[in-house]
Amino acid sequence: MNMKDFSLEGKIAWITGASYGIGFAIAEAYHAAGATIVFNDINQELVDRGLKAYEEKGIKAYGYVCDVTNEDAVAETVKKINEDVGVIDILVNNAGIIRRIPMLEMSAADFRKVIDVDLNAPFIVSKAVLPGMIKKGHGKIINICSMMSELGRETVSAYAAAKGGLKMLTRNICSEYGEANIQCNGIGPGYIATPQTAPLRERQPDGSRHPFDQFIVSKTPAARWGNPEDLQGPAVFLASDASNFVNGHILYVDGGILAYIGKQPS
Repeated sequence: MNMKDFSLEGKIAWITGASYGIGFAIAEAYHAAGATIVFNDINQELVDRGLKAYEEKGIKAYGYVCDVTNEDAVAETVKKINEDVGVIDILVNNAGIIRRIPMLEMSAADFRKVIDVDLNAPFIVSKAVLPGMIKKGHGKIINICSMMSELGRETVSAYAAAKGGLKMLTRNICSEYGEANIQCNGIGPGYIATPQTAPLRERQPDGSRHPFDQFIVSKTPAARWGNPEDLQGPAVFLASDASNFVNGHILYVDGGILAYIGKQPS
């Protein structure tokens, strides 16, 4: 085995929605492996926040305002990236939202919004970068899926539907473009400690853990929440030449939740 296969030296990586959180952690790892970092977010304020955070880490990053659900805006952003940085080698479809609303209380508009960001956008962005990858003769697309690609849970009907669809989009991109030396895989994070999940981990007034926090820790063989850094190694592997014969796969980084039936009640 050649350890240079894990290097991303000379590669250009676009991570969508990577101003903070999981996307930012993946971008950090890609930079450490040698890649040039490109990211976008929905508005200038978030892009500026991201640029400042990257600068504080000593990372030169290129930030763009882009709504990934807007096909014209994505096409224009890809054009700018090609001109400013170069043709994209690695795409991470990370941007996403969740609406925790019981199905009977959720409007069709809210359902469509989640589907638009979490499923339609990866289709749009992948479609925009694929021609450049095909022309280059190689490419890596990594979709941030979820355990909800496999499991259901109350209040997340739209999110689970979108992530299940993203799993199948991953497999279909593999099926259509594997012959062009393009690998499309997914990462399915478990419960990760990010600002988005912070309310679920807040200590209660009596000092006890939040009920959902207790539930997740009890259902995870690792007995903890994941950290964004737990996704860095898998993300580098799937972006590197070390995974050139891995295609259409979802790598679950969940501390073992999907393998575990849970503890027997005492």
